[in-house]
Amino acid sequence: MKLKQTFTWLSAVIMAISLAACKKDPEIITLSGKTMGTTYHIKYIDDGGLTQNAEQAQEQIESILKDVNDKMSTYIPNSELSRFNQYKEINQPVEISADLAKVIKEAVRLNKITEGALDVTVGPLVNLWGFGPEKRIDKQPSATQLEERRAWVGIEKLALTEQAGKFTLAKAVPELYIDLSSIAKGFGVDQVADYVESIGAKNYMSEIGGEIRAKGKNIEGKDWQIAIEKPNFDGSRSVQDILGLKDLAMATSGDYRNYFEENGMRFSHEINPQTGKPIQHKLASITVLSPSTMTADGLSTGLFVLGEEKALEVAERENIPVYLIVKTESGFDVKMSSAFKNLLNSSKEGK
Repeated sequence: MKLKQTFTWLSAVIMAISLAACKKDPEIITLSGKTMGTTYHIKYIDDGGLTQNAEQAQEQIESILKDVNDKMSTYIPNSELSRFNQYKEINQPVEISADLAKVIKEAVRLNKITEGALDVTVGPLVNLWGFGPEKRIDKQPSATQLEERRAWVGIEKLALTEQAGKFTLAKAVPELYIDLSSIAKGFGVDQVADYVESIGAKNYMSEIGGEIRAKGKNIEGKDWQIAIEKPNFDGSRSVQDILGLKDLAMATSGDYRNYFEENGMRFSHEINPQTGKPIQHKLASITVLSPSTMTADGLSTGLFVLGEEKALEVAERENIPVYLIVKTESGFDVKMSSAFKNLLNSSKEGK
């Protein structure tokens, strides 16, 4: 009897040692490619518990991003959004996909939070100033052109309806044009992050064109180290700050990359829906944190349009973590909302 017990015990020990020997060492998987006029970079840790290999994951990620583009791009003439923009019937609901409805619904919500500064119907003005699919310009539009297109813009001119699990969208003016470039990229980041999580990754970082969502830790067991870019207007790239990102999304908006100049004056790609013109203020960039990249993406655009003082006011009221870089005569100043400071302190304490 004793011999049998000893044998059983030895068998258990041998099995435990064998399992330990077979356990996979954590490995960082890095995938990248092109999408939405920019690039994507996905990193996740394979600890042996994933349901798909890297090749399968890359193929699925490409498929997800193609689907987002096919629904929400204004650069693809036959995308779902482009077809709606080309549709000229007023007050005639058109059925749309659940994904497109989700992004537009969030854009409408964020329009209220940002006091109208995020307006996805601003597309006709974006195009007029040469920052959309229309031809790039090198001079200001005329006052007549501005007034004409301002009449086409306004979130109240679109109507999103849900009934029995189906969504419809209608426009109040024939020229209504929706541009989701301020929020769709964030949605794409979320879609990819959700997929990576669905295959068993507990630690990952999903990024498209600088918009990021991270979960867990990196391969070194630290929070994902994300750089906040310094807004250099000479085209060079450098780091302003490093943030440890964990279980959050991050998006940044600024006016130091996409602009044109006329008579020594700089015109940003960020258009103020109220004036119809590019923003003119001292806020160089704003970084927003949120559980959702879609939300962070939309908020970063809307709050950036508002400018430094109003953006901080809204961020404090809504408890939004924001990090602002403000132009001064002597360089740049950094300002943070209370929510951002609290997260920063918590991050440092957790290291």
